Amino acid sequence: MGTFLFYIFIMTIKELEKVSDFEWVYRKRGSMNSDIRFFCSKEILESMDQAVLDQAVNVSHLPGIVGDVIVLPDAHWGYGFPIGSVAAFDEDEGVVTVGGVGFDINCGVRTLKTNLIYYKLSDRDIETLAKKLFENIPAGLGREGKIKLSRKELNKVMVEGVRWCLENGFATKEDIEFTEERGRVSGAVPDYVSDEAVEREEGQIGTLGSGNHYLEVQVVEEIYNSDIARVYGLFEGQVVMTIHCGSRGFGHQINADFLKVFRGAVEKYKIPIKEKELLCAPVRSKEGQMYLGAVRCAINYAFANRQMITHLVRETVKKIFRDVEVELLYDVAHNTVKEETHVINGKKKKVFVHRKGSTRGLGAGVEGIPKKYLEVGQPVIVGGSMGTASYILAGTEVAMEKTFGSTIHGAGRTLSRNQAKKNFPYEKVVKQLEMKGIKLMSASKQGVSEEAPQAYKDIEEVVKAISSSSISTKVAKLRPIVSIKG
Repeated sequence: MGTFLFYIFIMTIKELEKVSDFEWVYRKRGSMNSDIRFFCSKEILESMDQAVLDQAVNVSHLPGIVGDVIVLPDAHWGYGFPIGSVAAFDEDEGVVTVGGVGFDINCGVRTLKTNLIYYKLSDRDIETLAKKLFENIPAGLGREGKIKLSRKELNKVMVEGVRWCLENGFATKEDIEFTEERGRVSGAVPDYVSDEAVEREEGQIGTLGSGNHYLEVQVVEEIYNSDIARVYGLFEGQVVMTIHCGSRGFGHQINADFLKVFRGAVEKYKIPIKEKELLCAPVRSKEGQMYLGAVRCAINYAFANRQMITHLVRETVKKIFRDVEVELLYDVAHNTVKEETHVINGKKKKVFVHRKGSTRGLGAGVEGIPKKYLEVGQPVIVGGSMGTASYILAGTEVAMEKTFGSTIHGAGRTLSRNQAKKNFPYEKVVKQLEMKGIKLMSASKQGVSEEAPQAYKDIEEVVKAISSSSISTKVAKLRPIVSIKG
């Protein structure tokens, strides 16, 4: 146990160097291996939990880290890394760590565009849509879907991702084109996935799950950049639908399994860590390669899971409305570790980027963006807390220079689930949403309380901070009219 160092280097806000009103730096000192760079307003910075600052310092001590530890305005305390942070590691000297990915591997979000116009829908239309979506999209803790995968088929999903959905009639070629990584990362190794993870997956593909996962029907309320919105196919009054979920219990079990593996790796390779939640292994070690092989299985599974939900949404909507079109705007992942090439100190370098509660946001002209969006940058989907607006942003060149092409994923919590449950009774939250004209459908009263809008930061301020720092460009605001929760 000699390598587990529980000392915390306390950082205070007063020690941060101001670069601009929306960028701050804590310079490395002592045994730190990198600076820490914050992208947020002074008000958001001052409201951050001290644990966020402490965790960022601990991350900066990990071996092989390159560039800065990035802390975004939606950051809050998490397991190991703050949720809403980014860190990259050298392919030869760096590490991979569960704490930098998050337990819901490839929790992510996708937005579907329709040709439905909000003001042309009646209250009955919206009521029917909410009811049918809730009936047809499995949501809630342990709720199973209609498809049961054999181990052989599950292995295919782990390796092929959305391509498996296409081969089985659950996706279109356009769906693949408009999914991050085209719905599949290479290097997935099903042999590194435990029997326990396979057992937990049973019946979960095509399901929302619980917690902060949701399916929302939204209306495009405001366009901020008409040129980019036109390329994305968005217009005011348009009805869209957003799906937020990940790899379910399958991904959670994979990370739980590798905590045990990494506990041995830290001892074996004598890795000095500042916090037991930063258990890790060298990228090039057997343990590190096994983790990457397994985590890629969960990434691909999550892409397929969101695609299967998309298939169910399309089936449902087309039974209600005539001549309706449902097209994928984009699907972006958060909670990932990926091998990418970035410019570090003026030189291209292959690194392993950990995005914990952070979304990829590539700028215009960068390889990996769908051809249709290449000239304006990758769409970024920022999910609001239940009952608040969501946003569509666009990636920028500044993000490529400063954040490893990364940006925010949501509002970010300010209250724990237990605190929210105590402060916001189910009936109070439902009434609040009704007053906003939002139809709520949920399988759990407790879940509604835990995800009350007041438990999160003000998404307007979070988006303002990220756009003011030029990490992302505001494109459109989405107002929810139906919210389906687990």
